[in-house]
Amino acid sequence: MPTPNDRPRPWLVAAWPGMGNVAVIAANVLVAQMKLEPVLAIGPGGFFDIGEIHVVNGLIEKPRMPRSVLHRGVDAATGRHILLFLGEAQPNYNMWSYANGLLDKAAEHGVERVVTFASMASTVHPKQTPKVHGAATTPELVEEIERAGVKKVEGGQIGGLNGVLLGAASERGIPGLCLMGEIPFYAANLPNPKASRVVLSVFSVMAGLDVSLAELDTQSAQFEGPLTQLFERLREQAQEEASDLPDLGGDDPDDDDEGAGDAAPGNAAPGGAAQPGPTGEPGAPDPAPRRPVKSLDPALRARLERLFEDAQIDRKRAVSLKEELDRLGVFEEYEDRFLDLFKRAE
Repeated sequence: MPTPNDRPRPWLVAAWPGMGNVAVIAANVLVAQMKLEPVLAIGPGGFFDIGEIHVVNGLIEKPRMPRSVLHRGVDAATGRHILLFLGEAQPNYNMWSYANGLLDKAAEHGVERVVTFASMASTVHPKQTPKVHGAATTPELVEEIERAGVKKVEGGQIGGLNGVLLGAASERGIPGLCLMGEIPFYAANLPNPKASRVVLSVFSVMAGLDVSLAELDTQSAQFEGPLTQLFERLREQAQEEASDLPDLGGDDPDDDDEGAGDAAPGNAAPGGAAQPGPTGEPGAPDPAPRRPVKSLDPALRARLERLFEDAQIDRKRAVSLKEELDRLGVFEEYEDRFLDLFKRAE
């Protein structure tokens, strides 16, 4: 048992709902595993508004403001105190002030590091193990997350308080980092415990915590089937739509050994690694030689432009776009642009 003198200083973990509900799922497991106790309920304080109401069996429920609770607990083995802030929603107004108010509370506990969890839309297949991408406020922390197996984000944005809180912490000289689990780009509205699992696994290693991931393993197995079925339905739909289009010529993708058909959304990218797709992130993470630009009929290029426009409006249409890029054997040529559709971590 560590003595008070050598006990590590507390870390603040903050989580809000987002794509795949990755952060909230991971945070709830951490609360349960560490038996964290609620120590402070933070009121709306002019940061929130009512934007919707809930209906149950035809009855409109009385509206209420989102709840935000600060939890605290200690790991018996390391003596590490964890402050965990769990919010039901992100504020509608004055996000910077909200972040600084939370840091004021954290400062009262002597927090030495701030960690946020987020998700990143990518082409990862539901049956693959998602990668964890990350960003940090100092070069030393970037090196630390890389040693933990995290892929550093080369460029992009981290949306909402997942990023704003770290920016505010950096201004105060408090180191911070964001861990982002990959989720399938076409299933951003569905819970993804598999992404939560990899994020929480990395966090546990970095913090020196012994956290059981068995519950998330069970949940991941339960959700893998429905996500795979969704992927197959969307892929079949994309193939049907593509078959209805006239063949406008261009290079035959079947003539290319690396041609389409060997990579659909989420399949392994060249080298066997899942190609990360951003939403707060990146471009291609692993330097790999780009294939030369293929010769396509101008009408085919125009068709791809229309598919990009459709996907910009409705992200689920990106499956049709990905299928067509693969069919024509030009995904690598358009890869960065395709991933830019999701260039934001949440």
